[in-house]
Amino acid sequence: MKSTLNALSLAVLGAASSFTFADEVPASPFGLSFSGSAALTSDYRYRGITQAFNDPAIQAGFLLSHESGLYAGVWGSNVDFGGPAHLELDPYVGYTTTLENFASKPVVDVGLWYYGYPSDGDLNWLEGYAKLSFKDVLVKDASLLTAVNYSNDFLGLDTNAWYFNATYSAPFGSTGFGGVASLGYTVTDDYDFGGGDDSYLDWKAGVTYSFASVAGLTAELAAVGTNIDTDGMTHVASRGVETGAVLTLTKTF
Repeated sequence: MKSTLNALSLAVLGAASSFTFADEVPASPFGLSFSGSAALTSDYRYRGITQAFNDPAIQAGFLLSHESGLYAGVWGSNVDFGGPAHLELDPYVGYTTTLENFASKPVVDVGLWYYGYPSDGDLNWLEGYAKLSFKDVLVKDASLLTAVNYSNDFLGLDTNAWYFNATYSAPFGSTGFGGVASLGYTVTDDYDFGGGDDSYLDWKAGVTYSFASVAGLTAELAAVGTNIDTDGMTHVASRGVETGAVLTLTKTF
């Protein structure tokens, strides 16, 4: 797991860069609330790279949050790297708050995310993240999410890595349809993603739909890919990083 794309797939598979939870409703007199989601996707892509050899994945997440802004949760998915790891189970903790003194009232979200693989502990690694999100960007109900992630144990390889991402989503009026676009950049100290590069770009551009008849049910069809050099890769490996169509159905509760 040193400089091949399969090695990257192994550990960078991690939790989806973005995950969705339903609007929270207080569940106890202690200011706690519970929410979650379940999803079926045609290809689990993490920062543009398949985590399941381009095969479908079933995913689920659960979140317990406190009115103070503190939260903790877990997210999971099936994975396939050609080795013993077939399950990813990621616990995380964080804190979120709204910056009320700013006119745009952006939301800050900071935390720690642990990428766990119960049947292959060598792949486990920890990452910190900081996110800043804005509402009503350019059009009403549109949002912009910016994020910075850092780990000193990228893919469990004891090397430093940074990830920068910006995601913009906007509704198409009141049709139930919307658009989403994101761009990410990964850079490491000494990891080879292919062609001798220690960094790469990932992207997503797609259309979403919220089902009016089923609360919390959404669909997304997106083109997802990277600019990783595929020279010398097998057809299967190159498919895992090249731009491909991904269909995802998500139910929040």
